[in-house]
Amino acid sequence: MKLQPILEVLESIAPVQNAESWDNVGLLTGDPGQEVKRAMLTIDYTSAVAVEAQHLKSDLIIGYHPPIFEPLKRVVAGSLVYDAIRRGVAIYSPHTALDVAEGGTNDMLADAVGIGERKPLKLILPKSSQYKLVVFVPEKEVEKVSDALFAAGAGRIGHYSACSFQSKGTGTFFGEAGAHPTVGKSGARENVPEVRIETVVPIEKVEEVLRALRAVHPYEQPAFDLQVLAAPPEGMGMGRVGPLRQPSSRAELFERIKRELGIAHLLIAGPQEGIVHRAAVCAGACGNHLDEAIAQKADLYLTGEMRHHDAIKAANAGITVVCTLHSNSERAVLRRLRDRLVNEVPEVEFQLSEADRDPFNIV
Repeated sequence: MKLQPILEVLESIAPVQNAESWDNVGLLTGDPGQEVKRAMLTIDYTSAVAVEAQHLKSDLIIGYHPPIFEPLKRVVAGSLVYDAIRRGVAIYSPHTALDVAEGGTNDMLADAVGIGERKPLKLILPKSSQYKLVVFVPEKEVEKVSDALFAAGAGRIGHYSACSFQSKGTGTFFGEAGAHPTVGKSGARENVPEVRIETVVPIEKVEEVLRALRAVHPYEQPAFDLQVLAAPPEGMGMGRVGPLRQPSSRAELFERIKRELGIAHLLIAGPQEGIVHRAAVCAGACGNHLDEAIAQKADLYLTGEMRHHDAIKAANAGITVVCTLHSNSERAVLRRLRDRLVNEVPEVEFQLSEADRDPFNIV
């Protein structure tokens, strides 16, 4: 089948607009119109994974970590990206979009610990999609100007159109030499009854709306304000925190985490005895969210890796830090993602990489 419908399914599972602003997610190489018969899921697209994918004739790599992260200055023979492009292999990365998604990486970790009712450890603000336009118009021209703004795409809120707020006031100006005011005359200060029109404008409609404003506004220099509107939080965010379904001893949780994530060892800092009632999780390197875990009164914090001084800080706060090594905190989500893709895209064969593993070994 074509790649495009697979991309649509991936996008529905983990919408890329919810990824962190610094991240590089989505389709990184490939053509949405190309054919895909086999896809491989991996955390990292390494040389070993590339050889495995070539042997299995994979057309699509779903690589959790984006192999193209910072801007590339050249793509030449010998690089994994060059080889993928040359062989027509598409690469897609969900990364932090999957971390944030319901049922994604952090929910997988929360399930591994046994967290019941949960919420994000740190909320993210959605990217703004609208501006507020404020324009000042002579009273007799209000209908003409507002109609032009609405026709150009302003003033839509949900299922309502032509939405605005209008308030009366007084505008003042002094026309200097060379000015040709519509109201009054140059060389004198004027006081003009005006109406303040406030309305919303989708970001993609801003240029069109401003062209319409300038075309119909009676003033030589129309005065207006354009303000970015902050999007309200939607309950999505990084990490998860909440009470355990069943309070458990730390020793029991250590064994449970290893079993659920399929790993043999953990790095532990802080208390190693006692009962855990509340836990926090965050996939990858999440020392920067430690303060949130402390503020949320977590007894245990599960993550991939943490800096030395952050681990000491957590221990001093009475929190047990459990580190799995970076990619070991993420890899188990690939099974969930594979199962969902198999169910929603049965025409394609989805395989988990056997060559993918964390670069560190504990010996």
